Amino acid sequence: MLDYTINLLWDGDAGVWVATSQDVPGLVLESGSLDALIERVRFALPELLLLNGKVFKTLN
Repeated sequence: MLDYTINLLWDGDAGVWVATSQDVPGLVLESGSLDALIERVRFALPELLLLNGKVFKTLN
């Protein structure tokens, strides 16, 4: 199993949640709610892993 660390942090100045990862190049997303950000990450992650030539497992 492959593990990827996704960092979720609140940017108080911008008023948004931000997702980044050193394990997934290109992953920089933001959203006004944490739930919406998690959904955006779930949608974008497989495509980014594919574009970066990394193997991924479908997220349930």
